[in-house]
Amino acid sequence: MKLEQDWAGAAAALDAQGWALLPKLIDASAAARLRGLYEKEIFRSHVIMARHGFGRGEYKYFSYPLPDPIATLRPALYEHLAPIANRWAERRDEEIRYPERHRDFLDRCHQAGQLRPTPLLLKYGPGDYNCLHQDLYGEHVFPLQVAILLSQPGDDFSGGEFVMTEQRPRMQSRPSVVPLTLGDGVVFAVHKRPVKGSRGTYTVNHRHGVSALTQGARYTTGIIFHDAA
Repeated sequence: MKLEQDWAGAAAALDAQGWALLPKLIDASAAARLRGLYEKEIFRSHVIMARHGFGRGEYKYFSYPLPDPIATLRPALYEHLAPIANRWAERRDEEIRYPERHRDFLDRCHQAGQLRPTPLLLKYGPGDYNCLHQDLYGEHVFPLQVAILLSQPGDDFSGGEFVMTEQRPRMQSRPSVVPLTLGDGVVFAVHKRPVKGSRGTYTVNHRHGVSALTQGARYTTGIIFHDAA
């Protein structure tokens, strides 16, 4: 794992555009280990996206206990992101504040009945894609999440870009394509982020997805910090 990231730069990018690149968050061997877990019996749920209108492809939610490096990354990343989440909440005049430790935030989720783990492993093949969406899952939502690419663009697959949209009030949506390579992470807004305007702070709405693969296989792991009801 590479947690020695430019966190000040990541915070600035999140403020400016709603996402930030975390280069080489895991190495190639860790990515291969995670890809190899897909056929293991360590998941609580298996979702075929086409059955639900989510797109094409499939994903699986991990059961507790989470495997490494997910189990290590989830609380470690949270500690870097909680100050950003709290700053965003303050700018939006929200009363909610996020504790320093992920364990304490999970306790809050579990007390509200959000007991199911949300980290997941996604698998795409030719023609597969993920529609624009938001990963909310319950009353308690941590406003940032992380996705890590486990395959190498150009070698393992083509197409399949990570896409985000930003909807500002009374404006058309603005898209972003995030340039990920093997082991890179992207931290991004789950749904809302505050933006400073000429008349004060307003809120923009985000969605994320994956464009269609043209060939190969693409694996991704997603680290969501709130649990599901």
